[in-house]
Amino acid sequence: MKNNILIVDDIHPVFIEQAEAMGYHCDYQPLIKPEEALQIIGKYTGLVIRSKFKLNREFIDAGKNLRFVCRAGAGMDNIDEAYAVEKGLVLINAPEGNADAVGEHAIGLLLALMNNFRVADAEIRAGIWKREDNRGYELKGKTVGIIGYGFMGHSFARKLSGFEVNVIAYDKYKTGFSDKYAREVSMEEIVKHSDILSLHIPLTLETTGLVNDEYLFHFKKPIFLINTSRGKTVQTRAVLNAIKHGKILGAALDVLEIEKFPALSEQEWFAELRQSDKVILTPHVAGWTFESYRKISEVMAEKLRFLSIAHGH
Repeated sequence: MKNNILIVDDIHPVFIEQAEAMGYHCDYQPLIKPEEALQIIGKYTGLVIRSKFKLNREFIDAGKNLRFVCRAGAGMDNIDEAYAVEKGLVLINAPEGNADAVGEHAIGLLLALMNNFRVADAEIRAGIWKREDNRGYELKGKTVGIIGYGFMGHSFARKLSGFEVNVIAYDKYKTGFSDKYAREVSMEEIVKHSDILSLHIPLTLETTGLVNDEYLFHFKKPIFLINTSRGKTVQTRAVLNAIKHGKILGAALDVLEIEKFPALSEQEWFAELRQSDKVILTPHVAGWTFESYRKISEVMAEKLRFLSIAHGH
């Protein structure tokens, strides 16, 4: 039983190789259903999940021999963190592994949005040639407001550094983080100065529905909005309202409040979202590149190595 790890999702094999080299036995079951995993989790000291598994109290209680849980990715919103810590579990995640992917994806979305790539491409394919209607905006000289300055926010700021923009950042849980890529400011300054707003925050009770009608109302300038964090941080209906009123010039959303079909198509706002030529959508893939798939596993294995050394395993 000792040093058994149950892997319940698809991960890069480099994690398994490195964990087994440390003396762990990995039981790789990427297609296992949550209810099946619940029946057997008591036999394992470690668990590796991605986003499809909800690590709730029932699951944590069933894992009576669990010592650690690895989350292959950054967000921990599918884990009851407080209860896990109370039960003595060590939680490992790997935001370092996909920060570059998220930073690049956000840049790509922003450039596509400001230059009408999606609309222009569709028009040409339909036999329409409109230059004036597809005139874009330059990034140079704009103020980019970043909310959340962890691995993702910092990566985005670093990748913006060649564009000659003014980058300001707000993080409720950090201070003194100004660096050569971004200047720390208050939320009031984000709202007052931003031409572009990019979210890089985890999903918590505080951040759920953060971007709503009232929040957007306070922005002094029309903005471009980018969300590569979590869908539930932004109320889609509020974004569509702000587009209608000219408060948002364009929105690029890699994440949505409700994801995957058919549930997504059943939302009251989906038809309007789908028809809007001011919105670019991607299917929650900002952090999911061929490179990050491997890097996430490498980061998890490295953190597991430190844990094993610290506990003398």
